[in-house]
Amino acid sequence: MAPSPQRVAVIGAGVSGLAAARHLQESGLDVVVYERSSRPGGVWAYDERKPPEPRYPSILPSLADSSFENSEGIDSVFRSKPFPVKEPGKSVNSGEESVNSIHLRHAPPGPAYDGLTTNISTKLQKMKDHPWKDGTGDFVNVRVVGDYLADYAKNFHVEEIVRYRTKVASVEKVFDKVVVASGHYHACRVPDIGGLAEWKAAWPERIMHSKAYRKPTELEDQTVLLIGASTSSTDIAREIDGVAKKVYQSSRGGQFDLPLSFLPPNTSRIGECSSFQFDPKDNGRGTVYLKDGSILPGIDKVVVCTGYHISYPFLREYHDDFLKAEQADERILVTDGTQVHNLHKDIFYIPDPTLAFVGTSYYVATMSFFEFQAIAVAAVFSGRAKLPSEEEMREEYRAKVVNKGYGRAFHALHGIEAETVKELVEWINADAELSGAPKIQGHSDEWMKEDEVKLEKLRKRFAQKQQDNETQITVGWLGTKAN
Repeated sequence: MAPSPQRVAVIGAGVSGLAAARHLQESGLDVVVYERSSRPGGVWAYDERKPPEPRYPSILPSLADSSFENSEGIDSVFRSKPFPVKEPGKSVNSGEESVNSIHLRHAPPGPAYDGLTTNISTKLQKMKDHPWKDGTGDFVNVRVVGDYLADYAKNFHVEEIVRYRTKVASVEKVFDKVVVASGHYHACRVPDIGGLAEWKAAWPERIMHSKAYRKPTELEDQTVLLIGASTSSTDIAREIDGVAKKVYQSSRGGQFDLPLSFLPPNTSRIGECSSFQFDPKDNGRGTVYLKDGSILPGIDKVVVCTGYHISYPFLREYHDDFLKAEQADERILVTDGTQVHNLHKDIFYIPDPTLAFVGTSYYVATMSFFEFQAIAVAAVFSGRAKLPSEEEMREEYRAKVVNKGYGRAFHALHGIEAETVKELVEWINADAELSGAPKIQGHSDEWMKEDEVKLEKLRKRFAQKQQDNETQITVGWLGTKAN
């Protein structure tokens, strides 16, 4: 009698989880997908409801999903409690919790907002054997992407194996293999800036994380401060241009900040925030103090656009929240929430490669790139491709650390995405040739040409950013100096 196929659990039904499930199934494995929401798509499954607000400041990465729950053990460690969801006709201080609130805590809506549009061409964002519908433009709204992924789930029979409304609390060795595809846009990162938590506690509607932003009308005729200067902050600034009264974008001068030229006329970039103070007599409006001594009074709303922790609460034993990234040992997966440690090619957990990750990389065409990662996982888990020895994987990982350093940049692949895919394809096909398994196709010529167009735009962007930085040094930051 033929042996039973190996059982694989996939955590998450977004882009990476759907791709993993498809290719694992097609490789003859017994697959089940766990998704805590009610539909596929991950961050592209638009939900007009707002997620519960995180703690201010954000808590440890390993407890990220607990930040929305009233846990006595957690609240005894952290000074700020979660902010309840205010519902129509109900006080935020009510001791009763509605069914809707329970649903929000179980499966918080993602960060997609009503006007979200892709910033990478559909010519690059395309999954294998699944073309976009005729007439689809290069850049499309979140709902179009959500429909595309829902169709993918149906067309490749993934929908049939997804257990929706199922939240993974912990992972034990029940399955033969596990694929983590839960993404990295769920655990909000909130900075510890003096006065911010107190302002949020007293006037919760004045402050929100960008994950909760949905429509420009929320900020109509308001003076708005955006904390952070990367993609989400700049996108919101452009969305609310002409709607908000005035917009300030606070920057620490980080490597992932977008150029000043991306900002609309109504937005001014300012320096790093030092502290906040709110005025109860002015209906909770606030004053922002900057590290350069400038003061910005009359702030109506603050949107915290400082990104997310990498967090796997169901793998809590592989977290060590109190270590810096460079202090990680050879077993740990997450330290300070800025990267995933000890993965071979950003995919396979080196100490035990029966645990794999799809979707850890940044600055890639996610649909195509994550699908190639999924194909690699399916090839290894089905035996069509072999991993190097643990020591060889460890040596390659150490070399990458030396080359890229620690933190968010460790997983950033801008400029080397195509080469990374080429290496994956060559490795899988070399083993396929030995075993007689079918070879896989890498990127098409069309994809490579479009990628070069994208890279040229990026080169111009970074050239502009350097020019912006020089301009900032010359003219200084905006703001009124304190006496």
